[in-house]
Amino acid sequence: MSKNTKVRNVAAKEHDSSYVRAYEDIDLLKKATLRPVRIQLEVLKPELYLNALGITQSIVCFGSARVRPEKEAKARVAAAKKELAKKPKSKVLKEKLAEAEGLLSLSKYYEVGRQFAKLVVEKGKNRFAIVTGGGPGLMEAANRGAFENDGISIGFNITLPHEQRPNPYITKNLAFLFHYFAIRKLHLVMRSKAIIGLPGGYGTFDELFEILTLVKTNKKENIPIILIGKEFWNSVVNFKALASYGVINQEEANTCHIVETAEEAWDIIAKFYKIK
Repeated sequence: MSKNTKVRNVAAKEHDSSYVRAYEDIDLLKKATLRPVRIQLEVLKPELYLNALGITQSIVCFGSARVRPEKEAKARVAAAKKELAKKPKSKVLKEKLAEAEGLLSLSKYYEVGRQFAKLVVEKGKNRFAIVTGGGPGLMEAANRGAFENDGISIGFNITLPHEQRPNPYITKNLAFLFHYFAIRKLHLVMRSKAIIGLPGGYGTFDELFEILTLVKTNKKENIPIILIGKEFWNSVVNFKALASYGVINQEEANTCHIVETAEEAWDIIAKFYKIK
């Protein structure tokens, strides 16, 4: 090796932080000042994949990651009861059992979500892709219904404090991982032609009220917004009460359709888009 080559190698090594191509420099991309670039990348990457496949219309399904199929939910209740029997005075175990029983009461909506996605694929003739947050529970149910019936199944996952993997019912190369909730929401909403809200918690409520606000402010065109689970939604959200206080009007109180079955939900969409 020549003396000049040795000098160049030493020089490159001495500048190992700066002497990296900018687009290959992960440490650079992670800096706070590069946040606008990271945001742009999160917008562009899914756009490139979806545009390449001609995916322009979707039906978005929100719902709890905690709600499991009935068989699994029953097993969790049984396990919680067994634990409580060993320590009957434990407040923590009593709360754990109550939570398991609550989730069991919602477990029927796993099959409802799965059936709804199947109807979208079969009756919509693959006009719409099914989109979820990509996680487990009721998101998995909707992805599963599309995937099992050869429909397009998309998952927009997000980094969380506890590790979350995409569910196994997402079309190959259509599971995306986001860091920014705002950009994830952008992709959830921008192609949506209907919103389905299955029973859920903070995340589901966040998405629901986000889309209601976007529609009200004309940032999003009017689309069907359907909540599945009459007892759940009528007990946890009182739109009529909001209207009675004047913070929304009566027309806004009736924005959401509240139904019980997959068939009812699909019929609303079919009527709205004149699908026979």
